Amino acid sequence: MTSPAAKLRQLLARPGIRIMPGCHDAMSARLIEQAGFEMGFMSGFAVSADRVALPDTGLLSYGELVDQGRAICAAVSIPIFGDGDTGFGSALNVKRTVAGYARAGFACIMLEDQIAPKRCGHTQGKAVVGRDEALMRIRAAVDARDAGADILIMARTDARGPAGIDEAIARCQAFRELGADITFLEAPLDVDEMKRYCAEVEGPKMVNMIEAGKTPVLPPAELEAIGYKIAVYPLTLLNVSIRAMREALECIRRGEPAKVLGFEDLKAAVGFPEYYAEEARYKLPQ
Repeated sequence: MTSPAAKLRQLLARPGIRIMPGCHDAMSARLIEQAGFEMGFMSGFAVSADRVALPDTGLLSYGELVDQGRAICAAVSIPIFGDGDTGFGSALNVKRTVAGYARAGFACIMLEDQIAPKRCGHTQGKAVVGRDEALMRIRAAVDARDAGADILIMARTDARGPAGIDEAIARCQAFRELGADITFLEAPLDVDEMKRYCAEVEGPKMVNMIEAGKTPVLPPAELEAIGYKIAVYPLTLLNVSIRAMREALECIRRGEPAKVLGFEDLKAAVGFPEYYAEEARYKLPQ
């Protein structure tokens, strides 16, 4: 059986940009797969909202994130990227986090260089650790991978905001030298910064497409031309689900019918047809 990491390596080896929606639970991950996407991203922002209804400000623990990830990965067959925040502590914590994410079924783990507690990359108050500590985290992650954790390492820097684009690019270059599989320079402010990052850092690169965020939201073809390999849309499904639930609640409050799926469609979405088929295989004779 091909592992999630092996599947992801095969996808990244193919030409063209890969589009990756974000999920927050098993249902949203399954919808991504059913829609025909080849990979998905477990967003820490979205999981924090879904699991505890709190902002993405470092409030979730390693255990909560890996538990959510285990359910997400079990629900689909496509590779899933997992938000690993800062690695949850020292170099040894980072190694444990990488190994735990691999056991949970993730194809790739994202690790960042923010000061703990971290926060969403497109919100205020970000700060990053020094370059040496940032590199230590990625070195530990790569060591865990090379010691047998079957998972890719995506090294993220949030240095663009507090330290500038030069430092952010330098960190991504150093991450690649250490052996990171993918780099992610969070929140470039314009197309020129995006082009410079892609020109000066080799290897696969991811761009974050957050609606109304700091980075310009561009069509996939333009992102590919700039040099990106992956475009992630981490909050779109969370965003539209909150909007739809608010609209449905308003309909209920007014005593009006809400716009809903037909019941057969709802049952199909959550897997009743597959369950009934499997149930029939083991039905005892009357």
